[in-house]
Amino acid sequence: MTRSPDGLQFLLSAGEASGDIYGAQLVDALRVLAPDARFFGMGGTQMRAAGCDLLVDAHEVAVVGLFEVVKHLPAIRKRFKQLVAEAERRKPDAAILIDFPDFNLRLARKLHRLGIPIFYFVSPQIWAWRTGRVKQIRKYVRKMIVIFPFEQGFYTSHNVDVSYVGHPLAYVPDPEIGRPEFARKYGLDAGKNWIALLPGSRQKEVRLNVGAMLGSAQLIQASGKQFEYVLPLASTLERSWMQQQLSRATVPVRITEDARATMMFSRASIVASGTATVEAALSGTPLVVVYRLSPLTWLLGRRLVKLDTFAMPNLIAGRRAVPELIQAGFTPVSVVRELERIIPDGPARNQMQNDLSEIRQRLRHPSSPKDPAVQAAEVVLQAISQGI
Repeated sequence: MTRSPDGLQFLLSAGEASGDIYGAQLVDALRVLAPDARFFGMGGTQMRAAGCDLLVDAHEVAVVGLFEVVKHLPAIRKRFKQLVAEAERRKPDAAILIDFPDFNLRLARKLHRLGIPIFYFVSPQIWAWRTGRVKQIRKYVRKMIVIFPFEQGFYTSHNVDVSYVGHPLAYVPDPEIGRPEFARKYGLDAGKNWIALLPGSRQKEVRLNVGAMLGSAQLIQASGKQFEYVLPLASTLERSWMQQQLSRATVPVRITEDARATMMFSRASIVASGTATVEAALSGTPLVVVYRLSPLTWLLGRRLVKLDTFAMPNLIAGRRAVPELIQAGFTPVSVVRELERIIPDGPARNQMQNDLSEIRQRLRHPSSPKDPAVQAAEVVLQAISQGI
């Protein structure tokens, strides 16, 4: 027996900035395919603007770090219970959970008990650490909808129904602005090479990463090489706060707004490990991946990680396509050493550019030109209509 898409109701749950973007894209795609569909749940400004009735603002639960979670635990529990209670009252036709595993996997258990079909769009990185969580996914989630090609094999090997739709960022068109116009907009010298700095999208990440990035810039400047430095501001951070973090820098850094354009027009990028490294790979500009955690977090977390590489471009390529400088290995000297390999024209730069081109192709679904959110919406609606 098939079901009509008319009048469907969906619960969506996203807890981070990237998930909010993907959730908004999914709402838009579902509304095109099912015009009378309604949406409620947890998310941010993007999902609200797309027309999702937000019962919980993601900022209330998206805290980072052990001590921060403990401090906010009562508020998180309250919001969690509120979402579950509303799901029981509204009885949505399906729930679509977006990454954010600590919250969403617990939510999946509760929703499963209520008999609500659960779909997961954008997989948690359980293939990297806490792999045991795949048992929860196999039990509670009807279908995983993944955005990285290697995730399909992982879930198939663990007997989880999975669909690969490509990465949303791989379908974003290149910026229309040109380099000269970009330079004028941000007061840059179009005649010089630029180096992009991306220290992270959270305050804690920036505090841990930006110092060594600025130290790298200072070493380059002291060597007599003339570069300009640009830092695209993450939407989750305030410009005034970032300016404070840069106030002690001896090298001028221009704050920009468009990460893809900033990296495309730069000669090289220094990028904190995370979603930004995917954006960096898609820009085609050679990069160095860096990351630093607090010593305690690193000590506890490293023992749980199953991989010997952290950078998403390397996981996608299946080899060490870009250099990774993590924890003690992330120093101004080590960053400059890697930059000196990839900034000049030559074999190292050419090889990385070829590798990044290959990664860009891998992030697009090999047999579908459709946007991943549209493909994901089709997967969900087809499963619902067939009663899967």
